[in-house]
Amino acid sequence: MSIKSIVACGCLGAVILAMAACSPRRIPPMTVTDLMEDRVTLDGVLMKCNQNQSRARTDSDCLNARIAIERLASRTESAKEAKRTEEFEHTRERLRTQEKQRHDQESKSKVDVYDLPLVPVEPTPPAPPPNETNPPPVAREPNP
Repeated sequence: MSIKSIVACGCLGAVILAMAACSPRRIPPMTVTDLMEDRVTLDGVLMKCNQNQSRARTDSDCLNARIAIERLASRTESAKEAKRTEEFEHTRERLRTQEKQRHDQESKSKVDVYDLPLVPVEPTPPAPPPNETNPPPVAREPNP
């Protein structure tokens, strides 16, 4: 090998190294957590994915963005469900309080017969025994 070929190979290697060093680094795809925290970036990634449908199915940014959207939606649904449950319990407690107040009001206005004073009741006088002056009643048959 001549010195020219060694220098040429060295220059070619230097050029390849320079091109590799100067080329922009590939940006790693954003994680789902990063996209969930930064809504503006999430919207930008989704717009980019919607513009280029063929790339959207294979690009990891697009896949991560769709997962982030699903997680955010489920998070808001669970928050709404918790809020509905809290409102239901609050309403339920209010109705229980109203029912108790109504029951207390009714119990105050009702008269408890077991608390009334006893009144002596006189028995009815017994019927006098049948005798000649007072014959027993005779049942009559109806006329045909």
